[in-house]
Amino acid sequence: MEFPQQQKPAAGDGKITYPPGVKEITDKISNDEVVKRLKMVVKTYMDMDQDSEEEKQQYLALALHLASEFFLRNPNKDVRLLVACCLADIFRIYAPEAPYTSHDKLKDIFLFITRQLKGLEDTKSPQFNRYFYLLENLAWVKSYNICFELEDCNEIFIQLFKTLFSVINNSHNQKVQMHMMDLMSSIIMEGDGVTQELLDTILINLIPAHKNLNKQAYDLAKTLLKRTVQTIETCIANFFNQVLVMGKSSVSDLSEHVFDLIQELFAIDPMLLTSVMPQLEFKLKSNDGEERLAVVRLLAKLFGAKDSELASQNRPLWQCFLGRFNDIHVPVRLECVKFASHCLMNHPDLARDLTEYLKVRSHDPEEAIRHDVIVTIINAGKKDLNLVNDQLLGFVRERTLDKRWRVRKEAMMGLAQLYKKYCLHHEAGKESAQKISWIKDKLLHIYYQNSIDDKLLVEKIFAQYMVPHSLDTEEKMKCLYYLYACLDTNAVKALNEMWKCQNMLRSLVKELLDLHKLPVSEANNTAMFGKLMSIAKNLPDAGKAQDFMKKFNQVLGEDEKLRVQLEMLISPTCSCKQAEICVREITRKLTFPKQPTNPFLEMVKFLLERIAPVHIDSEAISALVKLLNKSIEGTADDDEEGVTPDTAIRSGLELLKVLSFTHPTAFHSAETYESLLQCLKMEDEKVAEAAIQIFRNTGQKIETELQQIRSTLIPILHQKAKRGTPHQAKQAVHCIHAIFNNKEVQLAQIFEPLSRSLNADVPEQLITPLVSLGHISMLAPDQFASPMKSIVANFIVKDLLMNDRSVGNKNGKLWTTDEEVSPEVLAKVQAIKLLVRWLLGMKNNQSKSANSTLRLLSAMLVSEGDLTEQKKISKSDMSRLRLAAGGAIMKLAQEPCYHDIITPEQFQLCGLVINDECYQVRQIFAQKLHLALVKLMLPLEYLAVFALCAKDPVKERRAHARQCLLKNISVRREYIKQNPLAQEKLVSLLPEYVVPYMIHLLAHDPDFTKPHEYEQLKDIKECLWFMLEVLMTKNENNSHAFLRKMVENIKQTKDAQCPEDAKANEKLYIVCDVALFVIANKSTACHLDSPKDPVLPSKFFIIQDKQDFKNDKEYLTTEMRQMLLTGKPKPAPVLGAVNKTLTVPGRRIFTKTTTASDTASNTSTNSSSAINKNSNAATESSESRAQENNENPVIKNDEGKKDEPSQNATTDAETEASPVKRRGRQPKTAAAAPAAAEKEGTAGTATGRGRKRAADANSNPSADSINIKMSKQQQQNDEGTKRQIDLQRWPFVSRESVKVIEWESGEETGRAVGTFALFLDSEGNTELELESSPEAINCGREDKERYPQGDTKSTRRGAPSGRQGESNSGDKAGGLAVKRKPVKVKSRL
Repeated sequence: MEFPQQQKPAAGDGKITYPPGVKEITDKISNDEVVKRLKMVVKTYMDMDQDSEEEKQQYLALALHLASEFFLRNPNKDVRLLVACCLADIFRIYAPEAPYTSHDKLKDIFLFITRQLKGLEDTKSPQFNRYFYLLENLAWVKSYNICFELEDCNEIFIQLFKTLFSVINNSHNQKVQMHMMDLMSSIIMEGDGVTQELLDTILINLIPAHKNLNKQAYDLAKTLLKRTVQTIETCIANFFNQVLVMGKSSVSDLSEHVFDLIQELFAIDPMLLTSVMPQLEFKLKSNDGEERLAVVRLLAKLFGAKDSELASQNRPLWQCFLGRFNDIHVPVRLECVKFASHCLMNHPDLARDLTEYLKVRSHDPEEAIRHDVIVTIINAGKKDLNLVNDQLLGFVRERTLDKRWRVRKEAMMGLAQLYKKYCLHHEAGKESAQKISWIKDKLLHIYYQNSIDDKLLVEKIFAQYMVPHSLDTEEKMKCLYYLYACLDTNAVKALNEMWKCQNMLRSLVKELLDLHKLPVSEANNTAMFGKLMSIAKNLPDAGKAQDFMKKFNQVLGEDEKLRVQLEMLISPTCSCKQAEICVREITRKLTFPKQPTNPFLEMVKFLLERIAPVHIDSEAISALVKLLNKSIEGTADDDEEGVTPDTAIRSGLELLKVLSFTHPTAFHSAETYESLLQCLKMEDEKVAEAAIQIFRNTGQKIETELQQIRSTLIPILHQKAKRGTPHQAKQAVHCIHAIFNNKEVQLAQIFEPLSRSLNADVPEQLITPLVSLGHISMLAPDQFASPMKSIVANFIVKDLLMNDRSVGNKNGKLWTTDEEVSPEVLAKVQAIKLLVRWLLGMKNNQSKSANSTLRLLSAMLVSEGDLTEQKKISKSDMSRLRLAAGGAIMKLAQEPCYHDIITPEQFQLCGLVINDECYQVRQIFAQKLHLALVKLMLPLEYLAVFALCAKDPVKERRAHARQCLLKNISVRREYIKQNPLAQEKLVSLLPEYVVPYMIHLLAHDPDFTKPHEYEQLKDIKECLWFMLEVLMTKNENNSHAFLRKMVENIKQTKDAQCPEDAKANEKLYIVCDVALFVIANKSTACHLDSPKDPVLPSKFFIIQDKQDFKNDKEYLTTEMRQMLLTGKPKPAPVLGAVNKTLTVPGRRIFTKTTTASDTASNTSTNSSSAINKNSNAATESSESRAQENNENPVIKNDEGKKDEPSQNATTDAETEASPVKRRGRQPKTAAAAPAAAEKEGTAGTATGRGRKRAADANSNPSADSINIKMSKQQQQNDEGTKRQIDLQRWPFVSRESVKVIEWESGEETGRAVGTFALFLDSEGNTELELESSPEAINCGREDKERYPQGDTKSTRRGAPSGRQGESNSGDKAGGLAVKRKPVKVKSRL
């Protein structure tokens, strides 16, 4: 083999000198011999150092020879390794100048050496030490730095870096890694820069795919970047600038991994990305949603990293990132929300920044985002409650009422988990438990929701998180005992309702099982089907539940063992442990055949979970009683649990009382009753009352099995019935009646002394005896019939009700607290209740006592509560008596024998209580009415009373009445569906049959005195629509046509109350015409054929012979119909209407001309006539409700003068009113107190009961109105916006005066968002008064924000309130002086 020409040495003849003992190395010798001789050469070079000048010169030729092709391309790896070691030593010895001057040769040598470094991969190789020596030598001497002089050095470096990253593995020790690091870092730090290709060889090891393949290469790259951060940062910045900003993805194969690289580089050292972060801010604002998403994902990891300080170091980028929470792209918002969880856990200091953005996202239209907001907050809270502030928890609280079930469920379950962790297990101390103490109440409040899914989830949460059923009995009951003591009132009601619903469902299942014991028959199958439908209503997804319950019922019929298990489960004696076994057995029987998902089994599990007694059994009641005893003795942990002993005792008794209804048999033990006897002797009235009620509910076996308890209990009950509180007396009488066999003797022992001791001169001592006597007469009417009749006639009526012995407090208030009511009035209220109980006990009218009682109650209503009319009784006491009288008539109407003798006049008097001037009377009466109706205890005609609520000035009362109507109508419709037999009683059940009663009631409304006057007809229309709107929500079975037919039939009858009174009949027909007008305008299907002919109540209507009587007269003029038309106006520039004629196709514009005499009359009326009433409606808000009107009010004007109300003024309208004098319900033309007085609780002038009156023409606008001056140009600019405003009423300025009248226009909307009054200022510009409309029930919050003085301005009647009795010069309304600018009427109006 010929050697290529070698470089010549500087001196000498070119002969190669070998070390001593080393023969010439040529290609003629074997490989083994070459290796042998090379080893000796290696030894020689290893021993040489840089100072051996002679040896360096001596072996220069050998050094050149070793770089020949023979050695560099030798196929033997041992030869190559030894040569590489020699060359490395040569570079060390001859440093800093290498003996090789040819660039090509140097390149070949370093590429050769680099290839040999691959041998480092196998640490177990015999030659590894030589490879390590080679690496160490190269690193120590920094031999590769020689390559900087080469033009293509980058190729060498890239090959070196690739080699080192590829060979490193976990078998290498720290020294190997250190030398590799030294070698590469010297190249980076001492070079002129890092090329993109070389940078790629480093960065590629950071990509997740490569990182997972070779963790050591990743660690090497990571360490290398850390060491060279100052040098390499510029190169990295240039790379990302090219890719991110300039979009040159071709500059590197790693362009598609830029975000992964940024994340890794940031984790290695944020300094590496100093110049890159601003580029990310640019990318966050990209128009490409996917690109923004990628950047957001990246930054989420960077900001959320545990030790990251990026948010504090780069605030602009942080703020820009937060802005993506509001990104239009849903995945971007979703990613931001997911990031928030890590951020809250790793960076609590950023919680404040995140809160506002999470608030917005908690209301995001996307369900998934709202869901993830909850998950984010709950996860952080479960890690550490201090990580989430009250505001964040508030967002979760809001979402428990989300419209989507998935979101609601997540929020409820999340709160439940927090409660169990921090309140039940106290994992973070009392402070954290106190922070989230509201959770228990909130979760139980959700039981009020209509969705059965919500109810079931609350039951599950209660059983698993609030009072875990897995706890042992004592711990479980302690948890329940103190939970019940800490709950708020509404939560307690919800928990009681939950137990009640579960008990009801158990009863339904028991009745179903009882039906299975009966012989098969058609009637039995029908009854069974009804039970199944009732059970299905209490399970999720009613449609599927019905099918699955039918299947379950079929299985029950076929499997007797299954029925036995189910009977045992719902047995009153079933223990909690036994219930678990039964549920397990029933589930096991229904599991076959096994399926991945078994919806039938899941539905049955829902049923079993609801009916299984997982908390309460005899053992549990005993544990509760022991806790109660400890609280009484003062040895309980009450204070540690955060409740006082008194609270614990009272709530514990209330808890036992509730459980006595649902689990009465669990109380039957001497120990339990002994504890209850101790409670009876306590001074706390509520405790004793609850204990008596528990005895009443559970003591049926006391007389036969617990004689000692009986002997102790009887004298206590006697004492409570005679001298206890009214509630205790009631419960004591009922307890004696319920649990003792000789109840006649026991009741007689109470009755006789009480009847002899009645003394009207000491009313304080009358209340309890009257209560006891009333309940005794109701429970044992036959036994005490004769003495009770004497007591009623001689004492109750003559001595008590017909006499006023004391003078009431003349403070002018319409309502006072129970403590402030005079004892005499309290006694009279109880006397009225005694009359009712006495009659309800008799259940017959043979002695005509009911007629007399009804006349007495009617007289009390007519006299406004002051039966003797001696004016001794105070206003508030009269309110109490009116309420008692109205409630008494309503109570008697629940008994069929008394309902039949209640005359229409008495029914009307009773119904008009719902329009009483006192807010509390209206409120309590409406609640009593609703409860009786919803239980189907009152006849259908009483549902018509709710129509009068349309006149109530307080929107909360109107909203409540509407909800009552909806509930009652739905209950009746559901009852008809579920009970086939109800078809025979449709006249008394079908909600549509309320219309005749409503029409008759409105026709006899005392306010309806001028049947052709628009204002009064408008009131009638609103009352009709208040009811019809709910009835006409759906046109089921062509009900709209049925309603029309019914009203048409009424027009063909006469008023049974006064059939010969032409005026009364005319009013009836006018109301019918208004009803037909409303129905026709709200329904296009009402003119179809009626499905059946309606039946009219003969008590109210006299059917006429069709041949002799035909009433086809139209009582409403075309003009009146047009004025009554309501709805949405044609889109038009509303605000410009004052400057041009407003054109509405087919509708006339009406203006009202006000004469001087009219104005004077109205002013006189408003300022004086109603003052004699000295009345005022209750306030709209709870804050102002306590401030009632004074009897002699004084109104201050602007000058500070006092205007004394006139006492002598009267009105002509009063003479035209109904002959039945009724408190506060004057005709429309009569004066009325400002509705503001109702809200403020002070009477400027008298007010109609439950009515706000129209404002006087010359009175000033309310201070609550908002005045906005707008130019004509602005009106035109805003035209498009104003067209979206839904107006129901348009007031117009009269041409002849400044009086504002209302004209109603519209289509079929029936709703309004505002009332606009338009005036002109002195320059011809429009002055706009915007009034809040109370039509929308949910606008209360906006009203309060708009009117901080406490009142909203407009009323349901469509007239501004608070203007009567005000000075024309700008009296103060609501604390602010409002001055109306004079109106200059121009010709274009």
